[in-house]
This record gives sequence, C-alpha cells and structure tokens, in this order.
Amino acid sequence: MGNIKLIATASMGLEAIVAREVKDLGYENVQVENGKVIIEADEKAITRLNLWLRSADRVKLVVGEFKATTFDELFEKTKALPWAQWIPENGEFPVIGKSVKSTLFSVSDCQAIVKKAVVESLKKTYQRAWFDEDGPFFRIEVALLKDIVTLTIDTSGAGLHKRGYRYLHSEAPLKETMAAAMLMLTNWHPDRPFWDPFCGSGTLSIEAAMIGQNIAPGFNRDFASQDWEWVGQNNWDLAMEEAEDLANYDQPLQIIGTDIDHKMIDLSINNAREAGFGDMLQFKQMQVKDISTKLEYGVIVGNPPYGERIGELDEVEHMYKEMGRAFAKLDTWSVYMLTSHEGFEELYGKKASKKRKLYNGNIKTDFYQFFGPRPPRA
Repeated sequence: MGNIKLIATASMGLEAIVAREVKDLGYENVQVENGKVIIEADEKAITRLNLWLRSADRVKLVVGEFKATTFDELFEKTKALPWAQWIPENGEFPVIGKSVKSTLFSVSDCQAIVKKAVVESLKKTYQRAWFDEDGPFFRIEVALLKDIVTLTIDTSGAGLHKRGYRYLHSEAPLKETMAAAMLMLTNWHPDRPFWDPFCGSGTLSIEAAMIGQNIAPGFNRDFASQDWEWVGQNNWDLAMEEAEDLANYDQPLQIIGTDIDHKMIDLSINNAREAGFGDMLQFKQMQVKDISTKLEYGVIVGNPPYGERIGELDEVEHMYKEMGRAFAKLDTWSVYMLTSHEGFEELYGKKASKKRKLYNGNIKTDFYQFFGPRPPRA
C-alpha cells in the first residue's frame, strides 16, 4: 500500500501544537488548516499517531474529497471511491455528518445518501446484496464545507482524550488533550518541580508525569483501527514495542497537585494510581493563598475557576488577588494560568510575559504565561 492521507483533528488554537507533535514523530509532509493537521504517510502512521499524539482529538483516514452541490452528485462521487480497499465484507460502517455553509445543508439526508452509496460500491466489489456489518468498526464521516465534501473513516474510536486512567472526574474537568497542550506551551522539564494548585481530577499532574517519563498517552487503551486487517497486527505490535522502549520509567519526578476540596484530592490520588503512577505524585488539600515552598525554578500550571457561575465572580476575583500575592514570593518560578476572565492580569497584580488564546471546550480563554528566570546550568 502506498501513502495515505490522514487528518489529526485539533481544538481551535492547538493546530500548531499538534503539527509539532506530528513532525516530532518524523512525519514531514504536514499541512496545517483550521481545526486539523493533514499528514501524508504510510499505514504505520495510523498506529503511531494514535499512540503518541497528546493534544489531537482524533486521527481520521481521508477516503476522498470532491465538490458536490446536488444529492445525485454526492451519491455518484461517493460510490466511485474505492471503499472495499478499506472496509471488509463484514465491516460495520455507520455514517455521521456535518455541513457548514454548503448547498447540501441537511445532514441527515447527506448521511443516508453516503451510506447508500458506500453499500452500492461494496456490492459491486463483493458481489453480494446484503451486508451483516458484524465485523470491525469503520465510522464514516461526511463533512461539507462550502460545498467541498470530505469523506473520512475514524481510526481512533473513542476520542484521544480518553487515555484510560480517568474513570471519575470533577464537575468541570479539563480534557486530557487540553491539559497536555497547556503543558507543551510551558518551559517545564521533568527535572524541575511542577505544581498544579487547582488539581481537580489530577489531569494536569498526570499528563505532566506521562510527558516527563515519555509515556505514550494511548498506551493503555484500544483503538478502532486495531481490528483493521489492512493496518495489520504486526504494525500495532511494533508501535507498542517502540512506545515501551522509549518510556523512561526511571525518570524521577517532583509533581505536586493541590486543591481546596478534599474530595478532589481523593479523586486525583485514585486517577494517578489508575495511570500507573502509584504514590509517585503528591496530592494534598490546600488553598492557593497558602502555597509556599523552598523548592526553586519550578513551574506552576493551573486551570482555576473562571467565575462564570452565578454568584461566584466576587469569590473568584478575590482568589486571583490572593494567588498573585502568594506566587509573588516564588520569585524563581514560572506561572501559567488558563482563564476566561479578561481582568485576570489586573487582579493577579502582574502583566503576563505572554498570553495565548485557547478554547477550553466552547469557552474562549487566555493562557497567561509569567516567565521566571532560567535555572542555573548544572
């Protein structure tokens, strides 16, 4: 099989981070667009991208792209694609869809037409009138944008944020992919102390530990494409062996997570154990105003409350002021905070060295970055 086209989908604002991750895996034929990174590579890339991408949402196989303004056009051009190259005779292939600024705006109609066209294409190849669909899972997506149709098959299954360690979470959890992206935007290295003062479910601390020990984020979960014969079990075995070889389980870590709620501390401890870190990470109940340490040149990363709930704003703004006073004493530390509050810098008492717009779910936020001094060279 020659090269295939893949799409790594990304939350708005994270495309460049995903692209950097893809290139770090050795793939150079990369194109960045809104909400996605396009990669040309061989089928082995399906295994490695799914296992290693920390900040991407999904990895999709591109089956075809074309323009369509009528249902007949959509049907005929979909039917003409080589679906049997990807989907076996017993494959299960539901169709989902979306349409933005396109003549064909009825998503349900587009889904039904694509499903019918794929069936007709497979009938021609497999010479049969009915498909039981009781085999491997191939979820097809028909996406229309300004009359351009992109047909993909999802290789990931569950979203890549589902690492397999967070069975329980807080009411407003930070997605694992966003947490990893935040960490990759900092100057933290595993030889420096790390502190999350709003640890919630422990996501930032656990993602930091996985980055620190170079553990592939998908190592402890399954993917839809593991059952695809044309990808091959051998390719998956090789990718898993590579992940095992590259993990640095001996890397010491100094990672602390604190939260005002003792229930969140229990949750974080349980999730850290599920992730395989046992008691390696420290979690303790503490208010942000009480944070102090003799450790130096550490990095604080947090996702504090934004004050968006009714009656919460005054309390959150007071907490931001207390945070600024507490962190001012940690003069060798770098601080990174994600919040939607536009007056954060004024309340915190310091102008950020840099800030970057990110979307936490559907909430527009800023990632405020306060750079501390570089640690002295050993």
